[in-house]
Amino acid sequence: MIYVLVWGGLVVELCGKLKKMEKNLTGKVAVVTGASKGIGAGIAIELAARGASVVVNYASSAEGAEKVVKTIAAAGGKAVAVQADVSSVPAVQRLFEEAARVFGGVDILVNNAGIYGFTPIETITDEVFWRYYNINVLGAIHCIQEAIKLFKPEGGTIINIGSAVVTMDIPMSLVYTSSKYVMDSMTRMLAKELAARHIRVNSINAGSTETEGTLAAGLVGGDAEKFFLANTPLGRTGTVKDVAKVAAFLASDESAWVTGELIAAAGGMR
Repeated sequence: MIYVLVWGGLVVELCGKLKKMEKNLTGKVAVVTGASKGIGAGIAIELAARGASVVVNYASSAEGAEKVVKTIAAAGGKAVAVQADVSSVPAVQRLFEEAARVFGGVDILVNNAGIYGFTPIETITDEVFWRYYNINVLGAIHCIQEAIKLFKPEGGTIINIGSAVVTMDIPMSLVYTSSKYVMDSMTRMLAKELAARHIRVNSINAGSTETEGTLAAGLVGGDAEKFFLANTPLGRTGTVKDVAKVAAFLASDESAWVTGELIAAAGGMR
């Protein structure tokens, strides 16, 4: 049984606000990189559910990206899949040209594309280093450079997907973790640099999250998961929905007074 206290029309007002929030991204266009699976796919689907038209970027999995587009379309949303390797400037330029052609511009950029893994100090080569940095760091920079060209005079919002590992100093993750440190700094610096143009920049530092990638890497369901759970006060592995809901908040005007923040969606993991 549910009891409702009606106080001066407050219930009607709140219900109206909640209904409005369900589609609080209507009219917005979002580019989500690395969105063919995992956290990126979850964010693309969540933003579309809130009313945004979504460009589902992918590097190699056309099948995965089209599946995300079909999921969005089946729910009544709008989306298009666009292939682009974010480490390539011409490819990123083409990605945003396509976003402008199909949807007329861009309001939201989610820098989710990235790679992760464990690299013992003895195995770090220039090739390994630049593979991480070309995608995790330069890829985000390339996308930001193109997105801000298309943001309207009233501005836009940039959401970087960082990692909670930056607070954990995990052995054998030097290159990956350092690339995410750079993303943290990028978020804070660009929030100041772009503020005068009404562009907000924030980062979601995700904790251990169950995705196709973490399952394949053995980070869920084994000793690695036990390690992460031991450092996660809320006592469970995250889901893509956990991260996607934070992204939807940062993409909306509900977070209009939030910029330069590193928001950990990690169950308290430190």
